[in-house]
This record gives sequence, C-alpha cells and structure tokens, in this order.
Amino acid sequence: MEYRQLGASGLQVPVLSFGTATFGGGNQFFKAWGDTQLDEAKKLVNLCIDAGVNLFDTANVYSHGVSEEILGKALEGLRDKVLISTKATFKMGDGPNDYGSSREHLIKSCEDSLKRLQTDHIDIYHMHGFDANTPVEETLRTLDDLITSGKVRYIACSNFSGWHLMKSLSASERYGWAKYIGHQAYYSLLDREFEWELMPLGIDQKVSTIVWSPLSSSRLSGKYRRGTPIPEDSRISQGGAHGPATNFERLYNIVDALDEVAEETGKSVAQISLNWLLQRPTVANLVIGARNEEQLKQNLEAVGWNLTTDQVKKLDAASDADPIYPYWHQRQDTRLIPLPKFY
Repeated sequence: MEYRQLGASGLQVPVLSFGTATFGGGNQFFKAWGDTQLDEAKKLVNLCIDAGVNLFDTANVYSHGVSEEILGKALEGLRDKVLISTKATFKMGDGPNDYGSSREHLIKSCEDSLKRLQTDHIDIYHMHGFDANTPVEETLRTLDDLITSGKVRYIACSNFSGWHLMKSLSASERYGWAKYIGHQAYYSLLDREFEWELMPLGIDQKVSTIVWSPLSSSRLSGKYRRGTPIPEDSRISQGGAHGPATNFERLYNIVDALDEVAEETGKSVAQISLNWLLQRPTVANLVIGARNEEQLKQNLEAVGWNLTTDQVKKLDAASDADPIYPYWHQRQDTRLIPLPKFY
C-alpha cells in the first residue's frame, strides 16, 4: 500500500481508506448504500488492515450514529493500528442546536462520536459541510480546543466552496489555530468540477484531497452501459445516488474509453477509474466502500500500478467538460492563472 502525506502536516495516510457509510443501513437512503452488520464489518476491517488500509472513514449522520457504533466494535483491540476519520455538522436531532458547526454542537458531537467509536481520540475530524450561520472563528477556535485537549489530532473539511475554505484557512493563520489539512470532496472522471477552483486552491495552500464517491455513486463501476437497462440494485434505482441528474450520453462515452483502457491493462472499469484519480494533483486518498468482501478485494486492486500518460490523456479527453464562468474566461489566458499540471 502506498502512503501519502496529508496536506501541511506530518500525517501519512494510505491512498485508499475504507468508508463505512454502508455500515448499519439505518434508513432508506443508507440502505441503498449497504446494510453491513457487525460480523461482516469485522471481516471487511480485517481485510483492509491486511492490505495496509489503516484509515477508516465514517460520520455521525451515517445511519444516525449506527455506522460509528459498528465501526467502534469492529475495531476492538485494533485501535493502535488504525486511523479513524469522522465528521460533524449535519442534523443529529430536533433541537435548535442539534446541527451546524457552533461550539455547542461540535463539542457535543465530538463527545458523542468518541463514545460510539469507543475511543479517546479522533485522528481526522471533518466539518461535513460549511455552516454559514456560525462565525468561522467560533468553529475553528472550538476545533483548536479539541486538538489541545487531545480529543482530536487533525482537522479537515468536506463539501466546502473555495471561499469557504480560504476564509477558514485565513482565520486559522490569523489567530494561530490549527488549519484544515484535508478537504473531503466529490471528484471522479464523471464529476470534474473540483478541478476548476478547489484543486488549484489545494495546490496553493497545501490542502490535500480525500475523494468521496470516487466511482460517482457506482456510475463508474462498469454496471452502466449503453443500451443496457439501469440495474435494479444500483444506487440510482434505489435512491442512494449523489450529484446532479446523470448525463447518460456523457457517462457512456467515458465508459467506452474506460473499456478501451481495460482491454489494454487487464484491469476493471472501476479499478481504472480509481487509478486515474490517484494520478491527479492534491489527491492523497480515495474513500472506497464495499457491500461485501468481493467488492472490497476488487477495489483494493486499484493500487500498485499506474496508467500510462497516453491512457490518462484518453480518459481526460473522454471526460472533459466545459467549465462555468469565471473558469472558462480564466482559461483564455493560462499565463495568468496556470492550470494544474496533470502529466
């Protein structure tokens, strides 16, 4: 397993982490992702550790805490061998302070997550979304206090806009507080908007990318093909997909290119999609999920090899999309704002 440095920190993380949103199946949305219970979770955890995947990602809202509970039990006796990433911000109750990134909510959320995970510290604590109602200074001071107390080791964010992240980094620098070292973001061959602003920001500010949904809610798994009905057991069919409505013609064009590369490499469409991401600037880690051991074993084989430059260019061309303003305008003269270097 390859390990990469996470942002402007000394923390080394594996290029693959295991996402546990499939643990618990607490409601219809998460059941569409999976319904993994404790016995199967233990098998998946041990498979990951044997492969060198020692980072496990969860969130308090995944099945309303059940994912954290199952992960905590699955990691009994293994805590000193692993890193745990969890998140807070989204709604966890009906009270007026049961959501957001206020000091009140974050301290309670952190304490609750520690109990469910059966641990005394969280290695990477993410703000799951940006809270525009709470001053960033309040959020960041609280996170710095959690680090000082030993309950959190590092902080990261997720689903931030560029200005959300830059404002937060600026506040941390101004007051000498801990900075976000990672941004967990939605990025894939099908969903490349991340490259327009968040990737250049990450390069400039040394914020690494942890990619969630690297297969675009299974759209890049190889299940979706031109002239073939959408699988009934897919996330799209069961209501568990993320992102805007799928442009299936664009998806099929990308899959066509993936098929060509698959024939050249002997790898699967999903493995190629994951490997492509690992060659992009700022990407330190991909959060992979699996409903069963076979899926996990397949995803683990996305590392240990690299696509050629020509194969990457072929996939880039098939998945390219015109950016929105102001990015199309900025690309008219890349001497002023150079594009990220992919090759």
